[in-house]
Amino acid sequence: MDTITIDDFGKVDIRIGIVIDATVPEWSHWVMKLKVNFGEEIGERTIFSGIMKFYKPEELLNKQFPFVINLEPKKIGPERELSEGMLMAASIPFTNEAGEDDDRPVLMPLMTEVPNGTKVI
Repeated sequence: MDTITIDDFGKVDIRIGIVIDATVPEWSHWVMKLKVNFGEEIGERTIFSGIMKFYKPEELLNKQFPFVINLEPKKIGPERELSEGMLMAASIPFTNEAGEDDDRPVLMPLMTEVPNGTKVI
């Protein structure tokens, strides 16, 4: 495992956002398109996440999760839409139906609602 300095870690901006829309693009077999509200200061962002094999869009609606919001935007899919952050999840070993080893993302909803845009420390 690579180590980073506390200064490196301090560059990561993790905020709480609420999923206000979740869809599966026509072209996708693995990513979900999320519209996330981070409150007045940050606003809404589009974030793509490779969780479709494990979650349905309706399971994420109106729930708060932690997101990294200061990643460089990345173009996703044939329409080259921008993904403006990353949904955080734990990762556990998983064996799929074909017997292949994979990682299963485990989402981290909050136990108590906080204002959207709250910084994770």
